Amino acid sequence: MTVLDAISTPTTLAEKAKILGSAFEDRAQALDDTDTFAAENFADLKAAGFLEAGVPAELGGGGADIPELSLMLRTLARHCGSTALALAMHTHQVAIPAWRWRHQGVGAVEPLLRRIAAEKLVLVSTGGSDWVGGGGDAIPVEGGYRIQARKVFSSSAPVGDLMMTMAVLRDGDGGDQVLHFAVPLRSPHVRLEDTWHTLGMRGTGSQDVLIDGHVVPEAGVSLRRPAGQWHPVFQVIATIAVPIIYSAYVGVAEGARDAAVVLAKRHPNAHTIALVGRMDTELMGARLALQGMLDVIAENAPAADSVNRVMMGRTLVARHALAAGELAMEAAGGAAFYRRNGLERRFRDLQGARYHPMQAGPQAEYAGRMALGMEVERVY
Repeated sequence: MTVLDAISTPTTLAEKAKILGSAFEDRAQALDDTDTFAAENFADLKAAGFLEAGVPAELGGGGADIPELSLMLRTLARHCGSTALALAMHTHQVAIPAWRWRHQGVGAVEPLLRRIAAEKLVLVSTGGSDWVGGGGDAIPVEGGYRIQARKVFSSSAPVGDLMMTMAVLRDGDGGDQVLHFAVPLRSPHVRLEDTWHTLGMRGTGSQDVLIDGHVVPEAGVSLRRPAGQWHPVFQVIATIAVPIIYSAYVGVAEGARDAAVVLAKRHPNAHTIALVGRMDTELMGARLALQGMLDVIAENAPAADSVNRVMMGRTLVARHALAAGELAMEAAGGAAFYRRNGLERRFRDLQGARYHPMQAGPQAEYAGRMALGMEVERVY
């Protein structure tokens, strides 16, 4: 019986993730050792219905809500952080239009959601390289825009179908606009560069994607917004995306904790026992911060305030997850230094939590300005 056969009977999304996770953990070290994208894992996720899990059931998807998607990612990340983070980058690109369809009545997103469900599309996010400021150039041509851009941190690019991205339409008078659109990754004007050789999360396939002359038709532009400042739609994006992404890091920290406990049980002493207790305390902090972010989403009121609270949660998740990982390494002792034990990989994977927006400096400025009643439109 294959791992997919094992999840063929009705189970929750998290239960399916736990079953798949055991197979993913068997593959995780080899992916890490060779900087190889988790293609086999993604094939299993695709076959098991994880790609369309966040699409509303009315549109042919799995109908999972955001807390279910978060738990799914946490569960997978206990076993393979790279697979979970790459899936999180797809999942938040599904959850955002699903939320807009359900809570804002935005019908324009329905065709995309139906395509994800029917075709099991993999969406690639470029938010890490674009964020609020946008990146790349949109050059006006007849009927649309020619795109010239390099998009970094493009997770799951090797198997991606559509890149959900943006570019800047330059205006010499200072009125630059960011255009949002999708680019087919199989376009002859798109190519990948093998740049993803990193400290951690080595199996995410987050290669650089070069867009060299692909033309986006005028009708393909889904959003225009002023460059370099927050827009109401981007407040939706930030509020929903960040908790989904950081669910993966909480799961990695949980996996590190479990691995450390196994190793620490070999020769427990008073010092080790205290380290394990401190580790679990830090992990509780990460879990509580993640739950706080999910609670913000549940309010269904994206705005500057929701961005502020989610980003404070993002900082706290990163802080506590990183601390838990450090304590896991120390509690496990010298055994943690061996790759075969899987703990140092998780420690390295956790370091990625430092780098997603908003990083510590902008986040603190945003929170401080909110507290003092100052403008935050250009803080990101």
